[in-house]
Amino acid sequence: MSIGAVLLWQPWRLIFSLGALVALWWAWRVLEMAWISPRRLGRALRAQGLRGTAYRFPFGDLKEFARLVGVARSKPMPLSHDITPRVNPLYHNVIKEHGKISVTWFGPTPRVIVNDPKLVGEILTNKHGHFRKRKFTNGIVKRLANGLVSHEGEKWAAHRKIINPAFHVEKLKKMLPAFAACCNDLVTRWEDHVGVNETKEIDVWPEFQNLTGDVISRAAFGSSFSEGRRIFQIQSEQARNVVKMVNSLYLPGFRFIPMQLNRRMKANTIEVEALLAGIIGKREKAMKEGNASNNEDLLGMLMECNIAETKEAGTAKPIMTMDDIIGELKLFYFAGMDTTAVLLTWTMVALSMHPEWQDRAREEVQRVFGDSQPDFDGISQLKIVSAQDNPKLVQTCRFHVDSKHMVLTLLGVQVAMILYEVLRLYPPVVQFDRQTYEEVELGGVRYPPGVTLSLPIVFLHHDPDVWGEDADEFRPERFAEGISKASRNGSRAFFPFGWGPRICVGQNFALVEAKMALSKILQRFSFGLSPSYMHAPFPVSTLQPDHGAQIMLKKL
Repeated sequence: MSIGAVLLWQPWRLIFSLGALVALWWAWRVLEMAWISPRRLGRALRAQGLRGTAYRFPFGDLKEFARLVGVARSKPMPLSHDITPRVNPLYHNVIKEHGKISVTWFGPTPRVIVNDPKLVGEILTNKHGHFRKRKFTNGIVKRLANGLVSHEGEKWAAHRKIINPAFHVEKLKKMLPAFAACCNDLVTRWEDHVGVNETKEIDVWPEFQNLTGDVISRAAFGSSFSEGRRIFQIQSEQARNVVKMVNSLYLPGFRFIPMQLNRRMKANTIEVEALLAGIIGKREKAMKEGNASNNEDLLGMLMECNIAETKEAGTAKPIMTMDDIIGELKLFYFAGMDTTAVLLTWTMVALSMHPEWQDRAREEVQRVFGDSQPDFDGISQLKIVSAQDNPKLVQTCRFHVDSKHMVLTLLGVQVAMILYEVLRLYPPVVQFDRQTYEEVELGGVRYPPGVTLSLPIVFLHHDPDVWGEDADEFRPERFAEGISKASRNGSRAFFPFGWGPRICVGQNFALVEAKMALSKILQRFSFGLSPSYMHAPFPVSTLQPDHGAQIMLKKL
């Protein structure tokens, strides 16, 4: 070989050597992740008496999970509230065979099911300080909503402090006209569809998705739903794609491989962030020129709080950057749409299945509001008294305050009990996951770093040991004395919005919106299940009806 050829070959040798090293590194990472680490973690858990499935290289229980889900979704379930076998048949089988604290395998990661309300409370309050969101999930979820749900540590605390004021009850009161306008549009459209002295079928699931998309567009940005429709469509698609990725086997660097799903999610992220940047830019310009409205929408309040907190911190750099604000707005859209839409959908289904509770709720709404528009002024006429002062009036109104988390809900008792019971039976998010990053003791078991603790909210909400033998029955009266006394022995076992410092900041928003919509519907319609309805709850991003929610409406 000539000297020139040797010199020319030298760079290629270096490139090939580096490529070989990268390939060896990647192969070692895969081996360590998919074989060495699972074996080590599995031995550590079994040594402490935990039972469950055995690790199967490399998918763990993913194949069995997919098979069971396919069987469950192949046909609708009977018309009952016993939904856990369909929602997560793998967990249902594992808990039944191995107990409430048992091990499954999400690919090579051990996932310990923690079906104990006391331990779930400890994990969600993070009293040990050793739990965090699952790292891989966070990387994927950031494409959907890079906001509070994915932040940790100081950044989470700073964002929470800025966002909290936007969801205080006084702020929500100012948003009520937007809620009312959207709900009025909905019931007017339904009235036009149903006509006089007729009964017509409507699939309320897409109707409520459109309603809540409209509400979040107006409440967050002061714009109509038509202006925010594209953001709504993108975020809905992103949610479905995130579920596909989260429920697949993870390999290092997988989300950077230019596969079709990755390319689609990246394109969606770019488009929605560009749309939101445009909305923010217009608002910033209006604020600088003094032309902004009262900034009583969520975006305005968020930007004002960000400015105030930045000034208080005495820094020139904003605490929340443009990218941070975009991330929170993406979260507003996702959480503001899906959570309330599924709550309203399952409430309509439940009240159709139990018409006696529909009648009781309608009677309460008519007693409080008559035919008038439900509003905070009407609600405030329900005086806040103790049971000793006026037991009869307390049956009309319930005022609940949790000072630690600034949770305040003012609702009629019948409606409140119904909404809580629907949230118990059909929680929007069926499970939360936390991951250990340091060794931690919980319930007498020492969990090493790298273990996922799966908190199966829907199973906790249906547990007969917690709620009684009627746990799968629709009994709103169990909440007659509030949440704390609804379950057996006063145990904290109701987690539809999470718990602890990371409890959903928008829960009041969702409940006020749901009460407004439900009140308007009860004022105008009676309803029941359509013969075409198929009961098929299944978790996508939230617990959704697999085949829609067909309801027969009749004008009152």
